[in-house]
Parts: sequence; structure tokens; C-alpha cells
Amino acid sequence: MSIFKIFIILSLISAFFSNLVFAQTMDREQLQDFVTQFIKNNTPLPTRGKINVSVSTLDPRIIIKPCLTPLIANIPENHNGRNVNVKINCDDPSSWYLYIPAKIKVVVPVVVAKSIISKGSRLDKSNVTVEYRDSRRIRGESLNDTKIVIGTKAKRRLSAGSILTKKNICFVCKGSHVTLIAQSKTLTIKTSGIALEDGGLGEQIGVENEGSGRTVTGRVSAINEVIIKL
Repeated sequence: MSIFKIFIILSLISAFFSNLVFAQTMDREQLQDFVTQFIKNNTPLPTRGKINVSVSTLDPRIIIKPCLTPLIANIPENHNGRNVNVKINCDDPSSWYLYIPAKIKVVVPVVVAKSIISKGSRLDKSNVTVEYRDSRRIRGESLNDTKIVIGTKAKRRLSAGSILTKKNICFVCKGSHVTLIAQSKTLTIKTSGIALEDGGLGEQIGVENEGSGRTVTGRVSAINEVIIKL
């Protein structure tokens, strides 16, 4: 056998074993971690939101073959946002793929009642806290910081664990004294008034000007504060 033929054979053998060495291999745990990270990197999150991913255990009968190229993951466009079947592809000449089910849970911070809060009770650090809740189970415009609600009052009875929203607390409560601010680009005038109705942050309410007795409409800007734009 010529030296040239021996060289060719040795080169082919070397290339074969080189491919085996550099083939990407993953055990079941590594593949689950791969799917988890892929989902986390490709799921948009709301402000201050977190994601919990639970990947199903692979069927022990499935044989995970080595792959010479980096694995490719894909999430179907028609998934419901909670349960997904992540497709894992190997684009080798002897390509293969498999589907791995996973559950996605996006949680966000919300202010909740620590204990039962009676209607009309003032909210403070003793009766409210922040917890992370499933974003899909939240109804209404929730609040995510206790600093926002300290000093407000409950508009209705709240059970322990209830999520506080702009609808079930009042930043300005009917009959309460408020700071009435008349504001333009060049002028700001402050006076006192009496709220004629409950109001949440950003809501418009009627206020009686204590000085003139006139009823004006303004927007709730803070606890017991109403702004009138001139």
C-alpha cells in the first residue's frame, strides 16, 4: 500500500474520531436546563416580572443522540402562553428532533392585604405587603409598591391575601378634606376642599371648594390631593 493511500485512510479515521469527540452530547438534565434557559430568554416579561419554568421529565425510553451542530430550539407560535411544546432540532446530516413539554408561569409583584381589612380602614405597613402572583390571574389595575397605598383607605372589606387595585381603595374618600391645586403652565394656587365622592389615583372627582363653596372637578394626583388644570 502506498504512503499516499495510508495517509488518506489515517486522515479519514482521524476525521471520524474528531467528529465523535466534538459532537454535542447532552444528558436529560442538561437538555431540560437547555429548554428552561431558552424559554426564559425568549419570553417577554412585564416590569419587575419573573418567570417560573417547569420542564417535563423526558420519557426514559427516548435515546438522546449526539449532535455535531448546536441544537436549535423553537416555541410554536400558537401556544397558549402557559403550556408549550418546545421543539429541539439537530441539523446534522442524520437530523433528528423531539418535543419537550414545559409549563410557563409569569409572576408579578402586587400589593396584597396581610389580614382582613375592614371597609374604611386606613392602610399601613401592618396590614399590606407585596407578593408575587400569577399575572394571568390578576384582574383590575393592581399596584406593585406599598409606598403607593400607605395612607389610603379601603372602599370595601378586603379578605386576607386580596390584591389591592385602584378600584378597591380610595386615595381620596368621600367627605375627606383635600388639598385642591389649581394649576397652569405659569401659575399654581392651593386651597382646601371637601371630596364629594371616592377617587382612585388618576380618576376625576367632584370637590367642593371650602373657600368659595363652588363645586369643581379635578383629577386625583396623590392621597387627599386633587389637581385642576387651568
